[in-house]
Amino acid sequence: MGKTALLVLDMQNELVDPKGKVGSNGFAKVVAQRNLIDKIRVVEDEMRKRQLPVVFVRVGFRPDYVDALSQSSRLAHLKKANALVLGTFGTEFPDRIAPLTNELIVTKRAVNPFFNTGLLTWLRHHGVTAVALCGVYTHMVVDSTARFADDCGFVVTVLEDCCASPDPELHRVEVEKILPLFGRVTSSADFIASL
Repeated sequence: MGKTALLVLDMQNELVDPKGKVGSNGFAKVVAQRNLIDKIRVVEDEMRKRQLPVVFVRVGFRPDYVDALSQSSRLAHLKKANALVLGTFGTEFPDRIAPLTNELIVTKRAVNPFFNTGLLTWLRHHGVTAVALCGVYTHMVVDSTARFADDCGFVVTVLEDCCASPDPELHRVEVEKILPLFGRVTSSADFIASL
């Protein structure tokens, strides 16, 4: 029988901390208003109690960004801010939800955490058949992960109250109209009750 893994997506300091280069522009306030860090910690604790995998995904680049492939204006803005550089505060996770030493950290250089990483192989090797998604941004990494995971045959669950986008309308459209096409959208409490 398969098992479920929790994927904690891009919940890194650069994006969610008020001192982060992106978080300082207002997104850290959205994360705090939605109480994401505490809610994700509750889910992490429940997964760990059940000895189910918790996997952390972050985006990070070399200081010269030679490993950045995207040609988008989004990446140009990150480069200009010198954001998401590996080995810095920005690519680490908040202490409250930080990975344990035995938990996998996947570093990606694209929106999709399956692209050019070992995530898919690791999940398959560990008998994972379902993934629960939480993190930021709902309309980017959560969406991309849900689509690819569904294409790979995983059962996908999105924890709505553990996700956020800078624009609440983007989050609403995703969780109400788009993400249900790829899996179940539910609350973290209902997900925990279903484990």
